[in-house]
Amino acid sequence: MMNFWEKIKKFNWADRRIILIVVIVILVFLMMDFNNRMVRSLQLEKQEQQLNARIVALEQTKQRLEADIAYANSDRAVEEWAREEAKLINEGDVPIILQAQSSAAAAPTPTPLIETVELSRLEIWKQLFWGE
Repeated sequence: MMNFWEKIKKFNWADRRIILIVVIVILVFLMMDFNNRMVRSLQLEKQEQQLNARIVALEQTKQRLEADIAYANSDRAVEEWAREEAKLINEGDVPIILQAQSSAAAAPTPTPLIETVELSRLEIWKQLFWGE
């Protein structure tokens, strides 16, 4: 039986070149696959960061809405709504109703008269150059 190295030495140079080309082609395909996997990995990491940021924002929104719900269910919020929106009063409160004065009429604002002064061409040029 021949040794492995002896078999390799018996190959022709042409056979060795073909094997070398096949190995190089396989390595190129492996490098391309590795590159595609790295690009996809970077895209997924970026997407993960965006989703994490969105989760944080949604959690903050949830907390704010829960606080708003808790305030809306409180007695203070109900009383505030009753006094401001529904115009209700408690027993013992004295309501004060403001009414606009109907007898006072607003005086019209006079419009100023605009005087137009006809200037000669020489005076126009003087104003442009010397600001007189």
